[in-house]
Amino acid sequence: MFTFTPLLGAQSSSTVSQSLLELDGGIKILIDVGWNEDFDAGILKELEKHVSTLSFILLTHATTAHLGAFAHCCKHIPLFARIPVYATEPVVALGRSLLQDIYTSTPLAASVLSAASLSDDVYSYPANRDTNSSILLPPPSQIEIAGYFSAIRSLKYSQPHEPTPSSFSPPLNGLTITAYSSGRTLGGTIWHIQHGQESIVHAVDWSQAREHVFAGAAWIDPNQPTEVIESLRKPTALITSSRGSQRVALTGGQKRRDDMLIDLIKETIEQGGTVLIPSDSSARVLELTYLLESAWVQASADKDNVLNSAKLYFASASGKSTTHNARRMLEWMDPNVQREFENQANLGGRGTAAESRKVGSAPFDFMFAKILERKTQVARALAREGPKVIVASDTSLQWGFSQVVLESIASDEKNLIILTERSMPISQATSGFGKLLWDIWSEKAGVTDYDAVSQDPPSKSFAAEGAEISSKGARIEPLSGNELNIYQQYLARQRQIQDTADTEEVNAVNANADAADARSDTSSESEDEDDEQQGKALNAMATMTHGRHKIALTDAELGIDVLVRRKGHYDYDVRGKRGRERMYPVLKKVMQRDDEYGDTIKPEDYLRAEERDAMNDDEATNMNAPKDTGVGEKRKWDEVNIEAAQATRKQQKEASKRKKTDDAALMDGIQINGAAESDDDDSDEETESNVEGPVKAIFEEKTLTLSVRLAFVDFSGYHDKRSILHLIPMIKPRKLILVGGEANETAALSADCQQILHLEPNSNDIMTPVNGSTVDASVDTNAWTVKLSQSLYKKLRWQNVRGLGVVALSAFLLPSVQAESEDEESNTKKLKLTNGETPNQQIATEVSMPLLDLYGPGMSAATTRTAAQSIHVGDIRLADLRRALQAEQYSAEFRGEGLLVVNNSVAVKKSTMGRLEVEGLMCLNSLGRPDPTFYNTRRKVYDMLAVVSGA
Repeated sequence: MFTFTPLLGAQSSSTVSQSLLELDGGIKILIDVGWNEDFDAGILKELEKHVSTLSFILLTHATTAHLGAFAHCCKHIPLFARIPVYATEPVVALGRSLLQDIYTSTPLAASVLSAASLSDDVYSYPANRDTNSSILLPPPSQIEIAGYFSAIRSLKYSQPHEPTPSSFSPPLNGLTITAYSSGRTLGGTIWHIQHGQESIVHAVDWSQAREHVFAGAAWIDPNQPTEVIESLRKPTALITSSRGSQRVALTGGQKRRDDMLIDLIKETIEQGGTVLIPSDSSARVLELTYLLESAWVQASADKDNVLNSAKLYFASASGKSTTHNARRMLEWMDPNVQREFENQANLGGRGTAAESRKVGSAPFDFMFAKILERKTQVARALAREGPKVIVASDTSLQWGFSQVVLESIASDEKNLIILTERSMPISQATSGFGKLLWDIWSEKAGVTDYDAVSQDPPSKSFAAEGAEISSKGARIEPLSGNELNIYQQYLARQRQIQDTADTEEVNAVNANADAADARSDTSSESEDEDDEQQGKALNAMATMTHGRHKIALTDAELGIDVLVRRKGHYDYDVRGKRGRERMYPVLKKVMQRDDEYGDTIKPEDYLRAEERDAMNDDEATNMNAPKDTGVGEKRKWDEVNIEAAQATRKQQKEASKRKKTDDAALMDGIQINGAAESDDDDSDEETESNVEGPVKAIFEEKTLTLSVRLAFVDFSGYHDKRSILHLIPMIKPRKLILVGGEANETAALSADCQQILHLEPNSNDIMTPVNGSTVDASVDTNAWTVKLSQSLYKKLRWQNVRGLGVVALSAFLLPSVQAESEDEESNTKKLKLTNGETPNQQIATEVSMPLLDLYGPGMSAATTRTAAQSIHVGDIRLADLRRALQAEQYSAEFRGEGLLVVNNSVAVKKSTMGRLEVEGLMCLNSLGRPDPTFYNTRRKVYDMLAVVSGA
């Protein structure tokens, strides 16, 4: 069985995604760590409650809605950074670029320290505080963000993987995860989770349509276009999003979408205006920039094209990092992109001028789009004369460079803002500029329900006509007075919580080591094995306690270290202790090295006593002597120019300091992702002022009067109504869970699915949970856990069926086994007593299991014959059967839908229940003998099934 709990995003206008899966045995999987553009830490409280029980984490898309809170959780939630995380390589690389962009662009990403967090008695929080100022938490540095993402384990598509659980998780018992392409973003993932009989498919924010850069979702089997790939077929539960499920695909498809965008841009360029296209900084922006760069490349061959008179910019604080990561991930893109650049490389200077200019260019190696990574670069670009097109982060226009461009171009009616997706409110308290612009466009265009007109939306722009929009802004100031004391008290409290969590995890590791010792063979236990287990525990202890502030721990938590860490402690009871707790603690003095090569050797430290006395006498004699020769005077060979030596040492020290600063800047900048690129002519005087130390945010209301024109072209990339209603009957899930959409979208999709799946109106097979509610999505299966006797286990004959061990058996079920063997009993008792439990508690927590044993001599012969019958196990794919028959020189081809015809005389098809039906004519061949095609086809079918004989 398994339960599903949507933490965020279910039946809500918010696009944030967080979900929790709980499987048998206490296995908990967190899928996505999304955040809103308001960066409110309060919505993460529910997630924080489950952190100490999580087994591992899965990430689906490199967007703020799916991993925006990842770095914040690693920084501020104890134990979160130690949970294994899995994602595809593009999600890791582009997600790192996204969060570096967010934390570089806005200090509000550090999140405001809420008043609820300061309600403890230890804080002297003033009652008459300024409601417009808020203390900001310490943000993760660029190096910390890179470290968090480097710890993520990257996976490839279609490769099953057995994840490693966290140290505080129960065993996973053979659980496997597999990533499949979801489309819409680079590396976007449909997760398939297999655990025992549970087969779970998690697919949110996917797209079946192929685009310029992104391939469609990997639902369809390439060998059988009418079938879903086998691993995603008939899952126990399908978890999918309802966002976009009522939208009808645009008439004309991708070509019309692109033409609408280019036509709007050309219209504005002809008027000499500026075009702002808000987008994200690492996902859908790849599709936009690729399209615009291609349009400028094609326009370069035509001197009269209006695009040649405009400049193209991509404004993002991590723009070069994003494009560098995209260039090295060609294999994750649509095959057409790969073929296009292969053709460009093969031109070798031949072809048209436009083609020649593209020779040797790598994916996203822009020739026309200029990347802007700082506000001063954006300001200079806006100050330049002439029309320009700026693709800027972010879509909410709340924190990225898009807000800077909006404030600059809002007052000119020649300018144009093209919205690329339907904006939602950032939070219940904040709408955001993006949502306000969407409302103005909807009003001017007369669109009350975009889903109703999505098939043929308005393709022209509309003037804002002086509309006013207001949103919350903030400026940063350093903390002062009582605020600084509050901040320091909060950090001390959080450090104590972190230290306590570390100690609990160390105790868990030691308990696991003790359990391993207890489960070992006590009769032949060797001293080496015991030392090995103690060594593992010591290594784990050293790793987890490194760098901690011991002053925050209690005497009990310090353990034997209390003898050296606390005053007044001279005795420690080691009875019943193990390993390190039985030895007097030794504190190793860690010396700081001067540089990466070690400590600097000072010869004067190794002088003999007489040499030191002679040197002191020489210094006393030369105290009144001139320290250096004058200008033009000569020195003896063995004399040293003191000032020159001091200057040389000073220069070396400054060079070393500069090297360290450069290395830190290198880690803080785009080279953290390997994108070491120059800033061209815009990298000369970048000295933006930053407030050092703890800061607070002073919130202010921003109001803009709009004279610009507004337009909308849908580049969101979500699935439409036709694709989802076409695929769900093909997937045939036993349970359907709808998340990730507004309440009306979810209800409408639920009603549509009930019709196409022929379900009752009140059927429990379709679930629509809300945030925080838990639904039981288990199927009605009869499964029990039993214990096999040794005599029965030795007689089992296992068969391998698609990587699984299968055996058929008939046995006699005995009552539950209450007693354990003497060794198991002693080991279990030893483990329980080590953990502080009494023997009575041990008996109460014992788990008894029924026992399966061989039939006794009194069983009837009919029962024995029934148990000995063999069965066929497996699911034959018609494509595999076709290849097997063709290998034996048979003519086999598909006709119609799902019908395989062999030698024009035998038909093989699958029924709706999954049964394979073989039909044929009994004909005579040229020799007058029966045609063996039917029998050989049937034999091949049997050969492809596993014959499991009973035990």
